[in-house]
Amino acid sequence: MRKRRNHDAGFKARVALKAVKGERTVSELAAEYGVNPTMIHQWMKALPEGASDIFERGGRMQAAEVDEETVRSLHAKIGELAIANDFLSRKLKPWTGK
Repeated sequence: MRKRRNHDAGFKARVALKAVKGERTVSELAAEYGVNPTMIHQWMKALPEGASDIFERGGRMQAAEVDEETVRSLHAKIGELAIANDFLSRKLKPWTGK
């Protein structure tokens, strides 16, 4: 049994657009991309519904909301990892010869 895969929005849009344009049949696209034809039909149905969002936003992507607490915790983690990396690289110098 195949593992369940999550495809990103760009992949779904590309495949659905190819199906809508009629470049290939849904079955051919399904075989090429390794997805079920039913999924492609669902993506094709969702395509017109999501297209209206582009025009509502004025064709521009809105900035993602950033949680300041998450940013701070990620910066702290980066600092910890940088310190650990520096420490380990100094301790391994005698064995690596660098």
